[in-house]
Amino acid sequence: MKKFKLYSLALLVLAGLFSCEEDSDTLTGGAATGGLLTVNSGLVGYVVGNGNDYKYPVKVTGFQGDITTTKIEIYKSFTNVAGKKSNELLYKTIDVAESPKNQVIDFNVTYNELRSGITVNGAALPSDDSLLIIGDAWTLRYVTTTSNGDVHSNAKTTKVAVGTRFAGTYKVIDSNYWRLGVSNGGWNGDIRVIESVDATTYRYVGYAGLFASDANTHYFTINGAGVVSSPQTYNGKVQLLNGWPLITCASNPTDMVKSCGYAGPQNTVTKDDVNSKDRIYRTYGYYTGSGATGPREFYEALERVVN
Repeated sequence: MKKFKLYSLALLVLAGLFSCEEDSDTLTGGAATGGLLTVNSGLVGYVVGNGNDYKYPVKVTGFQGDITTTKIEIYKSFTNVAGKKSNELLYKTIDVAESPKNQVIDFNVTYNELRSGITVNGAALPSDDSLLIIGDAWTLRYVTTTSNGDVHSNAKTTKVAVGTRFAGTYKVIDSNYWRLGVSNGGWNGDIRVIESVDATTYRYVGYAGLFASDANTHYFTINGAGVVSSPQTYNGKVQLLNGWPLITCASNPTDMVKSCGYAGPQNTVTKDDVNSKDRIYRTYGYYTGSGATGPREFYEALERVVN
């Protein structure tokens, strides 16, 4: 199973952003004239945070006829979310054997390879993939050369589209709620949904700790080092939980003594590259300014639900 589940999740997240065409396609040539190719990987989900050398598999299938395909040249280009396009460069060349007749051709792409030499409006792509934006994408174009020297450009391409690793459905595996410094227990086993906003920002849907309300939807970030932060403002607005301003270990350390001192990982993530059960650890809360004035603190450990 390994990382395949991560690809499946990334493709689900991206389904609303990119429409997938039928992958099977012929070139301008046919079986008799050579150059016939099917693009099996029409869409590849690029998951921000996997690392610059993480390998994403791509697959095409070649069909050898009376005139054979001798090589496949793969060209790369980049289009950002605003629709601005890069230069196109030769990415790699794959030599193709004369037999068997049907050949599955696998290769991998990495961020370092994809970004090398690519510029948009004269600027190179960032060395840190966390600066990518959901909706950014590379296009891989396939050009075949046949045994008689003809060159064919395939109408179908592969889109390598930017998504995020930590979006998904999670189960609460450790939790605690302190009201004015007194523990009120946890909500282990509850399910939470985390959505992507951009390469590092996530939307926590419908909850503040154990309290359910659409108004409790809030935002947090995960940077390239795996540090989780819950900003007090988002898009210029104060983040409110149960109607009161969000607080954190950084903003209100003396009010968050219980949660920030809890015996568990604090505001970080762990990646599971074997079973895909990534974990997110968060410590946050809010401060009531009237009534029973004081802090409400939450500690949560979330584990991705893998179907």
